[in-house]
Amino acid sequence: MAGVQVSPLDANPAPGVAVTTPVPPQVVLRRMFDAAVASALPELCVPPALPLRPSGRTIVVGAGKAAAAMARAVEANWDGPLSGLVITRYGHAVPCRQIEVVEARHPVPDEAGVQATERLCAHLQGLSRDDLVIALISGGGSALLTAPPPGVPLIDEQQLVSSLLKSGATISEMNCVRKHLSAVKGGRLALAAAPARVVTLIISDVPGDDPSTIASGPTVPDSTTRQEALEILTRYDLAVPGSILKWLGDPASETPKPGSFESQHHMIATPQMALEAAAAVALDAGYAPLIIGSAIEGEAREIAKMHAGIAHQVQNYGQPSVTPCVLISGGETTVTVTGKGRGGRNAEFLLALAVALNGASGIHAIAADTDGIDGTEDNAGAIIGPDILQRGSVLGISAAQSLGSNNAYQFFKRTDSLVMTGATMTNVNDFRAILIDGSRG
Repeated sequence: MAGVQVSPLDANPAPGVAVTTPVPPQVVLRRMFDAAVASALPELCVPPALPLRPSGRTIVVGAGKAAAAMARAVEANWDGPLSGLVITRYGHAVPCRQIEVVEARHPVPDEAGVQATERLCAHLQGLSRDDLVIALISGGGSALLTAPPPGVPLIDEQQLVSSLLKSGATISEMNCVRKHLSAVKGGRLALAAAPARVVTLIISDVPGDDPSTIASGPTVPDSTTRQEALEILTRYDLAVPGSILKWLGDPASETPKPGSFESQHHMIATPQMALEAAAAVALDAGYAPLIIGSAIEGEAREIAKMHAGIAHQVQNYGQPSVTPCVLISGGETTVTVTGKGRGGRNAEFLLALAVALNGASGIHAIAADTDGIDGTEDNAGAIIGPDILQRGSVLGISAAQSLGSNNAYQFFKRTDSLVMTGATMTNVNDFRAILIDGSRG
């Protein structure tokens, strides 16, 4: 029976069975994350979704962290001439031959994004019904595709976006505001391309994969209203520049509604697809995968407590899964910033999880952003084991105090627990996995 693989946690294999070397939990978790990212790479998911070549011109436009890699995939698989421009985040550009790639700032927009958006829109002028526009949309496009409306200075939009990012607002709430504070978002980019046919290829980074929310839906009709945008700003008690209040009070700020134009879009990569790819890796490593949600939202530290509760239930009672197993989830949490530390939502989630688990043996976890950047930091996320609190204590740093000051990045940096990938050139939101091997302290 040589070559038969047993569970990495099987301490008593049958006589004659070849025992494979157990794969360390941290390695399994990292392989799962890598598989999740790989499932959404543009070179794999763009080609099958490309439309037929038109009788007229083909213009490629787009925005997002994956936009440049998507553009390169289009070029590699298109049999005719192309032109156009895509905007991506600084550090996410890849070389293209026919499609221009411009970098701008994320998550707070900058002047480079404004100028790039103007040039992008110029490619959509004078098109005919025989022409085709391929729009490449991915997470991050809300900040990169920037066209402040009349009377709103860029600095006012920057101030509001910065406040929204710290407020704890969900991505759908933030993008509702952004859609009504733009000359191109919320379906307006598609209107600018009329009467050409517009086909949008989307890599989703939002819970629920709502195409009108991803990158603030520049080519998709919008069902939200300017009144909802104002209510969101009031809900989070934000200081709103007068120019923005004046614009949102103007009927001209309303976005094109469903039925106002036809929208053809294809969701080519999603968080659920990424979680399923990771689940296959876990199963191959001998852990039963349990996907508990691909669209989980909420305050990062509260979501962490919920995950910790499920992990304890599994370890103590074998519910809702027996061990060894791994809990897998995705979505986009939020962080209400009250301290002055550093760290994105994944680091915040993982540090809160560590505190809630309180050193429970046999439990390891990873939380990382599939775009390779957790918030505005240089890490994708972090990875922990049962000893993480003790390791911090030896170094004289308290996990609870670090969490209280929103300083998860520094905690994980000092404990050598950061996950560093660099820009992955894709983005299907956050990835979380909690591996439970069944041992108890």
